[in-house]
Amino acid sequence: MSTSTAAAPEVALLVEDEWFIRMEMADALEEAGWKVFEFASGEAVAEHLAEHACVRLVVTDIRLGGPISGWDVAERCRAAHPSVAVIYCSGNSMDADRCVKDSVFLSKPCQMEVLTGLARKLCARYSAS
Repeated sequence: MSTSTAAAPEVALLVEDEWFIRMEMADALEEAGWKVFEFASGEAVAEHLAEHACVRLVVTDIRLGGPISGWDVAERCRAAHPSVAVIYCSGNSMDADRCVKDSVFLSKPCQMEVLTGLARKLCARYSAS
């Protein structure tokens, strides 16, 4: 009987209120090796942050339909996990004043290969620093 020495998948939080887009993004990230926790609102993420200390990536839409925006999600995630990589993926315009440091903005619709490639690149950058 052999034991696996494979590393556990890195954890990604995906925040998208449109279920079809969320499903497509989650599938792409999971196929790229991530363990993905999906959320339809910023409020749900706020509850989850305390439970997971190993979050490496946050992918969030900006307008989420509730009182907590994607900007707020990224700020809270970065406060809880200073080395978390952040990708904003939205059909709305970027607000440079609200972006957390070293984050990336993707316009929707985006190609899933671009999303997963950026996720790997950002996390590698944070691992190296």
